[in-house]
Amino acid sequence: MDNFGISEKSRICYGLRALDCSDFIEVDGYIVDKSVLGDFNKLKASLSGFGFALRIESAYRPFERQLSIWNRKAKGELQLLDAEGLPMERPKDEEQLMYAILTWSALPGASRHHLGTDLDVVDAKACPDGYEVQLTPAECDGMFRPFHEKLTQMMGAAESFGFERVFVPGRGKIQPEKWHIAHLPTSRKYLESFSLKDLRAIYEKTDIACKSALLDNLDSLAENYIYPYFV
Repeated sequence: MDNFGISEKSRICYGLRALDCSDFIEVDGYIVDKSVLGDFNKLKASLSGFGFALRIESAYRPFERQLSIWNRKAKGELQLLDAEGLPMERPKDEEQLMYAILTWSALPGASRHHLGTDLDVVDAKACPDGYEVQLTPAECDGMFRPFHEKLTQMMGAAESFGFERVFVPGRGKIQPEKWHIAHLPTSRKYLESFSLKDLRAIYEKTDIACKSALLDNLDSLAENYIYPYFV
């Protein structure tokens, strides 16, 4: 592993971008692409002027971490959530389990978090002392509602410095995620190198849960869970 937890396996495996540590920088304990830092700081300063404290909750994620999230959800070690963000029972059928995981978790190797250009964000000022952020619809409609309303307003006015939401209603089958913002000018150049053929090869040689279901349905999964978010 190098300084940012990017292993040689990750360098080979990614379908979304070729990784190079020189492209990344640490921001508040999270790793992001250097190209987004300037606009992130502008967005943070702008939101501060409205009384919000922009804070990152997740950013770059290596393949291994996304794979771990996927496999732990499949094993029942992490809670599965339904479309409303509420706990649900773990399906016994492999294909049903696969779709249950996909409700809130991206396919390893195809997650936008592999890019380093996408961030999960909250308003730190709205968090009660000791509160552990869950990144759920209930939070977006509750304590973080004013924050997300301001973000929506800024995006609509083209004042969000290149950051936009990609997981929005009516786009593919992934549930909307108001907390997930992407720096589109930077992410677009990495999305061009994605190869579904390469992703299939990765799954064939990786110990990933629901492997048979993934391989049998990969083309349709790409149409519903990957390509709609390449914006």
